[in-house]
Amino acid sequence: MPRNFLARAEISIIILLACIPLFIHLPYRVNIFLSWEGAYRISEGQVPFRDFGIPLGGMYWVIPALFFKIFGAKMITLIKAQVFINIIAGLSFRSILKSLSVNKGIRFASVLLFCISYSFFNFWPWYNHSVIVYELVALACLCRYISGYTAMVGSGTAGKWRGAGWLFASALFICCSFLTKQDGGGMAFFIAGALLACHCYLEKRWAPLGIFVGSFALVCCILILPFSGGGFSYWFNHGQPPHTARISAFDIAAEFFGASEWIKFYFFLTLALAVVCYRSRAAFLADKKGLLLLILTWAILGEASVFQVTSYTPPDNNIFYHSFAFACIFSLLSSLVPVNFERPRMVVIVTAGIMLWWSGTWWKYTQRVFAKVLPHQEVSKSATGENVVNRSTYMTGRNTGDTAKEIPMDQWVECGLPSFQRIVMPAPTAAGIHRLLDMDLVKKYREDRLKSGSGGMVNGHPGGLRVLNMSELTPLAAEIPFDLEKNPRLPLWYHLGVGMFNRQADTLETRIREHYYDLILFEYVPHLNNFYPFRVRDSLQLHYRQVDAFMAPRRGLETMGNIEVYIPQ
Repeated sequence: MPRNFLARAEISIIILLACIPLFIHLPYRVNIFLSWEGAYRISEGQVPFRDFGIPLGGMYWVIPALFFKIFGAKMITLIKAQVFINIIAGLSFRSILKSLSVNKGIRFASVLLFCISYSFFNFWPWYNHSVIVYELVALACLCRYISGYTAMVGSGTAGKWRGAGWLFASALFICCSFLTKQDGGGMAFFIAGALLACHCYLEKRWAPLGIFVGSFALVCCILILPFSGGGFSYWFNHGQPPHTARISAFDIAAEFFGASEWIKFYFFLTLALAVVCYRSRAAFLADKKGLLLLILTWAILGEASVFQVTSYTPPDNNIFYHSFAFACIFSLLSSLVPVNFERPRMVVIVTAGIMLWWSGTWWKYTQRVFAKVLPHQEVSKSATGENVVNRSTYMTGRNTGDTAKEIPMDQWVECGLPSFQRIVMPAPTAAGIHRLLDMDLVKKYREDRLKSGSGGMVNGHPGGLRVLNMSELTPLAAEIPFDLEKNPRLPLWYHLGVGMFNRQADTLETRIREHYYDLILFEYVPHLNNFYPFRVRDSLQLHYRQVDAFMAPRRGLETMGNIEVYIPQ
């Protein structure tokens, strides 16, 4: 095998798999409204906790906002930002394994598994993914420090400063992780602390741990203090009222012992292999990088056990642990079996095994090709008129309890607006957007704004069109366009009990009674628990007039909804 072939192949896989979403049309993603509006507000100069409230950290939107400034506030820009995030995630994971001296063949397979099982299907920025990516960058910096510790110490003052720089960088990105989401960021701090404490114990020097903790405290102060006078303490908290704590010891135990089969299997297998590999405590402590890889893997498994409870939607948030477990298991196996995992034959075998193991990831994008060559039958009646019942036709598709019908994905369309470029949605949604833009109120405002370059006068008050957009179509702010309201008392996310609370609902209802808004969009999802507050809708129906309604860009009959359009009575 040519020199550095596997290293180049790893980087190529990371970049190529990350870039695939740039070349396909994607359906409108449920809940992506949060990513778009936060990035848009920050790119327009608004500041989290000062200009808008949200129970997350602003670091979630920093990269998407930067991409908005470069490429424009479009949905496709979010995909470009996620491509960058996925590349950073893959390179960080690779750096961790490289710093811990994982066998090159095993490292290649682990990187492939990481991309296939975790990064590939994350097409959109999402806080439950971004928090882990910041953690991976932090762990990569920390492992880089640990792997180069001896050389840094031996090179005198310059080396010590370089080591302190890696520790500071690790603490910085741990803080970024925490200021993206509390649960993942908090666990990232303890994982990094555990790794560094193990390193300090083996080296009999504890100063690096102090530098790391001190750097973390310093960065937190620098990033948090400017917001302390606003609504930071109200929004970004650990479960005190009005927020509900998501950390429940019983729920974590129930999920771990009642399910979590892969996590428990990986822990058992790594523990058993470690016992076989290290016959004594001295042998265990002598293999520093093997010890650190084992501790890191167990810590990641523990984090995944908690993360699946505290961040339960979507259900695959925590599957980053597969790659770490795979690298650890095969690293332990390599010391027990006479197999060279760097040999081309072994690389091919392991790669084929991973592709078969995670075939569900790539199959859904290639099944249309296979459907043309593999025999299958989806018709409900044969050519002779007989009723056909098979795996594709045993359900009739009728829903007697609900008149709503889900539109198949292959019938979704583009709406033709710049902000929604290359994003498909149900045709009724696209038609509803165009009806909204053709409303006399909106059309006149758009014409006046185009002529004057500013908001002008609407309904007797200056400052432009006052819009309350309680729907998933947040890019309409750039299409109409209207100025997003600055108010730290109002949320960016309208899920009652999660992103907003009764205090914010009271504020909205007061403004509705006073006819403060010229136009209100409200997404009514009847089967979701106050995803948009039902009480606000009740006020709308009392004080405003509904003039239109159209399908929301959602999938699944259980979570379907309508976007209702209201104007003052």
